[in-house]
Amino acid sequence: MNTIHVDVVSAEESIYSGEARFVALPGESGELGIYPRHTPLITRIKAGSVRIEKADGGEEFVFVAGGILEVQPDCVTVLSDTAIRGKDLDEEKANAAKQKAEEALRDAKSEIDLARAQSELAVLAAQLSALRKYRKK
Repeated sequence: MNTIHVDVVSAEESIYSGEARFVALPGESGELGIYPRHTPLITRIKAGSVRIEKADGGEEFVFVAGGILEVQPDCVTVLSDTAIRGKDLDEEKANAAKQKAEEALRDAKSEIDLARAQSELAVLAAQLSALRKYRKK
């Protein structure tokens, strides 16, 4: 069987490490799909879900809040400040944080406050979308 090694790492811990048949994740210009023996690549990724089709046929979902992707023919590395396993995503907590970010957006008094609130809102919207994808599987 043809597989590629995948590592998803956050600032705090290794979230996933194992063999996979395929990896899909949100690139800056659109969805990226990585198969074994992919051309080497380094790029930034957006907030969203990383879908890993494991060697045994199962799937693993990981939410990342953006980061860097490095692809080598036999290895994929995803580096993100924040990465959360799909099974650990908390919809209630994410919705509460989204409401707080929406309030911060309405109450923004400077360009910096506005940009910070918009960024936080985008990450939380991506997290909720990833959660929905994980629950559908």
